[in-house]
Amino acid sequence: MSDIKSNKQNSNTFDTLTPKEIVAELDKYIVGQKKAKRAVAVALRNRIRRLRLDDEIKEDITPKNILMIGPTGVGKTEIARRLAKLAGSPFIKVEATKYTEVGYVGRDVESMVRDLMAAAVAMVKQEMQESVVAEAERRTEEALLDLLFPHKKRKETKKSGGPIVRPVGAFSFNNDGSEGPGPSIMGTAIQVGIPIFDKKPPKEAAIEQEEGEQYTSADQAAREKLREMLRSGKMEDKTVEITVNQNFQIPGMESMGGGFEDLESNLSGIFSAFGGGQKRRRVTIARAREIIMAEESDKLIDRERVNDEARQRVEQTGMIFIDEIDKIAVKGDRGGGHDVSREGVQRDILPIVEGATVNTKWGPVNTDHILFIAAGAFNISKPSDLIPELQGRFPLRVELDSLGKEDFLRILTEPKNALTKQYRELLGTENVEIDFTADAIEHLAELAADVNSHLENIGARRLHTIMEALLDELSFDAPDIAPSKVIISKEYVDEKLVDLVKDQDLGRYIL
Repeated sequence: MSDIKSNKQNSNTFDTLTPKEIVAELDKYIVGQKKAKRAVAVALRNRIRRLRLDDEIKEDITPKNILMIGPTGVGKTEIARRLAKLAGSPFIKVEATKYTEVGYVGRDVESMVRDLMAAAVAMVKQEMQESVVAEAERRTEEALLDLLFPHKKRKETKKSGGPIVRPVGAFSFNNDGSEGPGPSIMGTAIQVGIPIFDKKPPKEAAIEQEEGEQYTSADQAAREKLREMLRSGKMEDKTVEITVNQNFQIPGMESMGGGFEDLESNLSGIFSAFGGGQKRRRVTIARAREIIMAEESDKLIDRERVNDEARQRVEQTGMIFIDEIDKIAVKGDRGGGHDVSREGVQRDILPIVEGATVNTKWGPVNTDHILFIAAGAFNISKPSDLIPELQGRFPLRVELDSLGKEDFLRILTEPKNALTKQYRELLGTENVEIDFTADAIEHLAELAADVNSHLENIGARRLHTIMEALLDELSFDAPDIAPSKVIISKEYVDEKLVDLVKDQDLGRYIL
């Protein structure tokens, strides 16, 4: 199957994805975990089906939230992240442990919806900016030329847009209209003519611009010469002075809860109104182009349309991944003050998952149809330790399998972003070519499985620690030995990881 373009939510590809195609796409990046992939594929497909229904029944169909159960490093987060990217849906990952019960200082659970809305606004804004990039580039080029070759102010000229009035002589007549001696009225005869404008020689004629400035033909030629130099990249290091807008950040508002979000926005607006929102800076042409391009792109898009489209995507296709939900699960003994807070966080999360309206600075957002995927290791607590109401809001439960040697072997070679491929590309930038032999990769997978069995099982993350230990010396010396080719064999692995293999306290070396 061809690669799926998933950067736009309204793409035709998203509408035609079947569960098998969704699983096939996930297989390109995640090894194993067929049950979890099937569950999320069905959940995504049901979203596609729901969007095809009439509005009357569509509102009554709510997403079936998923609870993933499995040790760390087995792919829970990656499955959710890749699924959202595949569908082009707004997505955020949050940790349940970051939230506090209402009444405590800290982040409230409604902030996860605000974060999702912020991600959606950024996504839609980027898409709309891509559609106006040509016009933004044109405006940016003109702005840079204005910095390098400022407009001349139009000189004041005494041109009359009305008729020409000229005196032509005096006249007089009596009050009764007769001529001769007696009381008379005197005046001046005038002539009204067509306006006449002075003409200048062609070589001195001004080239008038839409903005009201003017250039002589020589000035225009110089400006065009600068345009050619800009396009050829010959002026990238030249410095200019520009005015940039500053975004004020009010510290401390995040921890004070969502009620202060509007206050933060208003205070920022007040600071800008008093002239504190702009600053003069000297930057290079290359940097000025980036700054002006961003500003011009922002001017060309409709902010209200961005907000409306982002809110629509969040409400209809948004995804929130709540990690470490097992850490707020209350044990059976329900002892200790911290457990009260944990249960309070669960009760605060419950209405968000059930469906509520959250106020954001982009407008109210309804969470009825947001897909929630919760995950946790549950090695200390159990899913049944969650409050019953919250358990009922996650009807789909999927257990992910622990990873063994065969899984590690596939992770090192099969995915598009396999670790061996990543390190090969990284060192290739230093003109150092590395080649992993088959027995070396198999030995690395065996070592990862063995260390996980003796120490804390951290899943596929163990491969990162082992690969770093293996290539630590080579990564340090790469600039000095280039160009070269290094064969990573089983003997090379044993040599570099001899301490790791022999020492009983393996944790000193890898994590």
